[in-house]
Amino acid sequence: MADQDGHPDRDEFDLSSILHALSDANRRSVIVQLAEEPDGTEQLCTVFGLPWAPSTRTHHFRVLREAGLVRQRDVGNGRLTSLRRSDLDAVFPGLLDQIVGADRKGRADKS
Repeated sequence: MADQDGHPDRDEFDLSSILHALSDANRRSVIVQLAEEPDGTEQLCTVFGLPWAPSTRTHHFRVLREAGLVRQRDVGNGRLTSLRRSDLDAVFPGLLDQIVGADRKGRADKS
């Protein structure tokens, strides 16, 4: 059962929810940026350089959180976001590697 902040347990992960969350290029960018950081890195939502207004940012991070891709915790008047790498790797082995690899390939093709 999801906790009070909407973080699902591993056994509640749903591939269609994860793929829906990743279907938005900006949300996918958040996941790629977190995946390229050392495991356990937490970032404020504002550091991702996304073109979202605060209310829209709240929506998009909720989609990521409820899909199980990220964990968030409140700190002061902000939220720290971290990638749920070990949970995702346990339930969907190789998925994050494929997402990051596809993003790198896409960036290389554009240059």
